[in-house]
Amino acid sequence: MSTAVRICVCGDEGTGKSSLIASLVKGVFVANKIQAVLPQVTIPPTTGTPENVTTTIVDTSARPQDRTTLRKEIRKSNVILLVYSDHYSYERVALFWMPYFRSLGVNVPVVLCANKSDLVSDGNAAHVAEEEMLPVMAEFREIDSCIRTSAKEQKNVIEVFYLCQKAVTHPIAPLFDYKEGQLKPACVDALRRIFFLSDKDQDGYLNDQEMQDFQQKSFDKPLSQEDLDNIKLTVSKSVPSSSTDKGLDLRGFLQLNKLYAEKGRHETIWIILRKYHYTDSLSLEDSFLHPRFDVPDYASAELSPAGYRFFMDLFLTFDKDNDGGLNDRELAALFAPTPGLPHSWAETSFPSTTVRNEAGHITLQGWLAQWSMTTFLEPKTTLEYLAYLGFETPNARETTTAALKITKPRKRRRRPGRVDRNVVLCYILGSSGAGKSSLLDVFLNRPFDTLYHPTIKPRQAVNSVELQGGKQCYLILEELGELEPAILENQAKLDACDLICYAYDSSEPDSFSHIVELRKRYPQLDELPAVYTALKADRDKTTQRSELQPDAYTAALNMSAPLHVSVTWNSISELFVALAEAATNPSTAFPRSEEPPADRASLYMALGATACAALAAFMIWRRSTSNAA
Repeated sequence: MSTAVRICVCGDEGTGKSSLIASLVKGVFVANKIQAVLPQVTIPPTTGTPENVTTTIVDTSARPQDRTTLRKEIRKSNVILLVYSDHYSYERVALFWMPYFRSLGVNVPVVLCANKSDLVSDGNAAHVAEEEMLPVMAEFREIDSCIRTSAKEQKNVIEVFYLCQKAVTHPIAPLFDYKEGQLKPACVDALRRIFFLSDKDQDGYLNDQEMQDFQQKSFDKPLSQEDLDNIKLTVSKSVPSSSTDKGLDLRGFLQLNKLYAEKGRHETIWIILRKYHYTDSLSLEDSFLHPRFDVPDYASAELSPAGYRFFMDLFLTFDKDNDGGLNDRELAALFAPTPGLPHSWAETSFPSTTVRNEAGHITLQGWLAQWSMTTFLEPKTTLEYLAYLGFETPNARETTTAALKITKPRKRRRRPGRVDRNVVLCYILGSSGAGKSSLLDVFLNRPFDTLYHPTIKPRQAVNSVELQGGKQCYLILEELGELEPAILENQAKLDACDLICYAYDSSEPDSFSHIVELRKRYPQLDELPAVYTALKADRDKTTQRSELQPDAYTAALNMSAPLHVSVTWNSISELFVALAEAATNPSTAFPRSEEPPADRASLYMALGATACAALAAFMIWRRSTSNAA
């Protein structure tokens, strides 16, 4: 919204432009003819101006020799007050002035003013007669509104400048198409989203309580029962087929706002739109969609309790059939006020990335896991969708960032103890055909597929894992596909990773050598905690074509021996627990190339204690020999 209004007053000579300005400033009519152009007038913000903006009024001359100044002032303005006073000057509105404005390429609203109404016998009406103004307004859609004034009688002098202010602060053009007599599509879309967010129980109606909540949020004041009944009655008369027994449906809500626009009360629509963070172009404010949220190096973003509660309530509200999953229709309804699924979800074939029920519909567990992963990998996407979906806090000063929290940085991974994280990322590295994809499938409770499908693009899977002691955490497993070299060379990607799982096929002799070569090629992997896993343990074990066999190789690193597992075994879940434990307690899973150095402090303490004991023994011996003497 504009913070200042600059009004350029235009029109033919003798139409009373300067008199209107003088009457506004002085509060009385100036009888003497004003010969010169008035100096610029600035009106500071007052409670009487829309949105308390500063208003500047610029008088102009229509004489040919002043045309250069006129052009400059028109281009600097954000609203034009076009004044006429007789039939000739009225004809000039359509024949000269409106085409002239268009030729300058200006795109500002125009308020049409029929001045000197005291000279017209039927000039008692405040607004210009429809039969006079509608043809011009239909031809020139830039005309925002029209009014009849009289500087001599002080009739509508304040009102005409108020209309100019309102044309800037509450423009009708983005909202309503006078020619079609309909709300514009962008306005309908915005109001549809507002209706969606206000319909808390998602039954398709704004019941009395939801109307009260909407009124309080939009206008900061309650809605009386009488006003509520009048709204319902107005809608019933305007849309006879719309029943208001259950409340106001979407069609009635849109019709109510259309009536506001038709009656010149479009500022009411703007108040609603701006409370819901819409700009003058009917897009959501960028600061609302993308609030500042910086994640420090070596830290991560997670959902806060408020964030988890919001997404859980959202799931329960849209699971209309109460089957514990969101089907395609329910998902479409949930994402209706958004641009659609997040781009990253579509790219990774959501919902295949998380837990689904037998019908293939995402479960509550999978829904929360998916948002946990999204927040971890791209918190700005979560913040954007929290805004679209209507996240709110009781504290009006808080933004959508209240739904997120930042974990403590964990740069020193070798330090003993658990890291303060509830969401961790594990890269699964191994040769083609080692069974990495099957591992991700069983992690999401999918049946084992005997067909081999090579992974081209990186693939992710997220699920909750119960740690020792009963604490829950979300584990993200990622298979890198053909982007493995690029990702392993990207230090930022490695910094974000909590654990490496080296996986090999224990029945394939060349599988483990891939891991050995991988560690040689990317020595930076030694800076990450790691777990070694022998997959396909249900098959016959074979000798690996490697300088050291897996057990000897890990022993040389002072690491635990590979975990032998099979996706066909029920015990496979123990692997995921082991991975989550290693990721949250990283010091237990670091590769070491040599034994840790001796604890010299303990050695010095031991030597000191020995020296003290020797000194004490010497003193006792000396005392005993002295007594004997």
